[in-house]
Amino acid sequence: MSSGISLIVGLGNPGSEYEDTRHNAGAWFVHSLANDTHATLHPAIKFHGLHAITKLHGHDCHLLIPTTFMNLSGQSVQALAKYYKIEPENILVAHDEIDLPIGEIRLKFDGGHGGHNGLRDLINHFGNKFHRLRIGVGHPGNSKLVENYVLHPPKKEERVLIDHAISKAEKVIPLLLDGEFQRATMALHTKGEKNGN
Repeated sequence: MSSGISLIVGLGNPGSEYEDTRHNAGAWFVHSLANDTHATLHPAIKFHGLHAITKLHGHDCHLLIPTTFMNLSGQSVQALAKYYKIEPENILVAHDEIDLPIGEIRLKFDGGHGGHNGLRDLINHFGNKFHRLRIGVGHPGNSKLVENYVLHPPKKEERVLIDHAISKAEKVIPLLLDGEFQRATMALHTKGEKNGN
């Protein structure tokens, strides 16, 4: 059985009013992957989301962006995972992370939801044994401001930093598909890659 990632999920809220907001950073990542592999994300009613199967570095990989609202993300992911018999440990979920500075990006396996409604619903549906790609969007400085903060677009210079982080994360996808999680984590978490392409 393959130990690598076979489903990459990008969390966000549906609708044009949300597509450029910080909470949709996970969806930006999957859209970027789809664009780079010339994959078209099609509406899939039975999976409550936008879905594509694409060839990534020699592997067939599912891409999914739930079209439920964030707090119902688990419904979409579980439907696809069950249909294609994908285990939670073979799933990578990309999401916005307020506890990381803008433009920082981290891999994590299992753990809690940290107050993130999308992660909370995923954990409710199939436990916490899945991989996360945490995309730093920064913190407003006050917990009472978080909801409003994540539902607004980042400043232009912040979006540039987030897009750069997404590009950096795409470079470790081959390692994740091969199940090389430790190597991917080391590569992504290493500082001093400013001059890389």
